[in-house]
Amino acid sequence: MKKFGTLIAALAVVAFCFTGCAKSGKKQIKIGVIQLMEHAALDANYKGFVDGLAEAGYVDGENIKIDYQNAQGEQANCVTIAEKLINDGDDLIFAIATPAAQAVANLTQDIPVLISSVTDPESAKLVKSNTNPGTNVTGTSDLTPCAAQIRLLKKLVPNAKTVGMLFCSSEQNSRFQIDLAEAACKAEGLDFVEATVSNSNEIAQVTQALCGKCDVIYSPTDNMIAAGMSLVAQVANENKKPTIVGEEGMCDAGGLATYGINYYELGKQTAKMAVEILKDGKKPADMPIQYLDTCDLKVNQETAKILGITIPADL
Repeated sequence: MKKFGTLIAALAVVAFCFTGCAKSGKKQIKIGVIQLMEHAALDANYKGFVDGLAEAGYVDGENIKIDYQNAQGEQANCVTIAEKLINDGDDLIFAIATPAAQAVANLTQDIPVLISSVTDPESAKLVKSNTNPGTNVTGTSDLTPCAAQIRLLKKLVPNAKTVGMLFCSSEQNSRFQIDLAEAACKAEGLDFVEATVSNSNEIAQVTQALCGKCDVIYSPTDNMIAAGMSLVAQVANENKKPTIVGEEGMCDAGGLATYGINYYELGKQTAKMAVEILKDGKKPADMPIQYLDTCDLKVNQETAKILGITIPADL
């Protein structure tokens, strides 16, 4: 009888726990994150996403579990990480930067995928169109105002004749932006010359060679150049060549100036889309790619001093 009573008590405890959990309706949501590499813009993008989720009541370690993975700039790692997140059965995957987004999108058509730090998802073949994705993928674009950046370049370096376009040859995002920047140069009566790198080991040499061909260097939101921007700035500043860059982190690393988006805010905007999927049941296929409405001007005063550039009062 004693054993029977003990068994009944144990079953009662199990039943109580099961009923309590069922009544609470709480389920820890699993969110997988794949980030291409570490640099200021992508790191800020991820932090904004996590903070945005927390503000909406989705806190890591409480009602959600975030599995953050960094590919360290290697495409092969992106694929391996994407496979892991998919096999883990995550409820949502957040992919930061185009190669990371492509790796995930190529492997699942079922799990909702949010992307960010992708300039043009449509040309990257991540969605059918930016206005009507039509797939399990949507998110936010980091398209920067390339034409406004070229106008900023002309204002800060009014005597410039030739612009050196520095970017990674394998980044589709960068090619898209460079085309926009070159069109803006033509509109402003500026010549341009391209210089590309295929790996980080080439940055110093390519930048040095470019300094002999241009008056000012322009680099868009290019992941490889952003990660190596301190080296670009060192070489460029030694050669007295101003650098106009795609985003604030590159400016902090020594670039002269930028007029670009805030990647932290971009992450928070992506988090709002995540809440719409997780809480409201929205489908990525029906959610247009979103863009930030505002841009920020950033000038590195120390770099300006090194280059002997006076910042116009209206900036």
